[in-house]
Amino acid sequence: MRTWVYSPHTGGKSIPPAIRERTEQRIVAYAAKHHAGKFTRIGVRFHGALCYIDAYTEPGEPPEDTSPAGETREQWIERLSNTPTHLCRIRYFGNEDRWSFAWYTYAHEKYEPGFLISGADHGTPEEAFETSAMFL
Repeated sequence: MRTWVYSPHTGGKSIPPAIRERTEQRIVAYAAKHHAGKFTRIGVRFHGALCYIDAYTEPGEPPEDTSPAGETREQWIERLSNTPTHLCRIRYFGNEDRWSFAWYTYAHEKYEPGFLISGADHGTPEEAFETSAMFL
């Protein structure tokens, strides 16, 4: 006898273009309304059933007594301004308001399954952003 086990962190459904567009708009609008000033831009990208949410920030000033290896000050600032902070990944299962959630862990350099700030394992793109916004 085979037993089927549901996992919120595997599988999912490919995200249709219209849902991709709406999801990106929702995330960017939520971020701008609730976390303005903490980032310069939000990056949203899609691959199959997955939506990745990144934030871009302005770097601080490089230390004056050291020069970044092989870079001018302007190159250093440009490079860091274009380096994303990976916040989270959400997985689509066919409902625009019910996605699973995974954090990006810099310690392991991969996405790890997690729970939203509400304690639920599924939620909206806005809840996913809010949960990971503590890293901004």
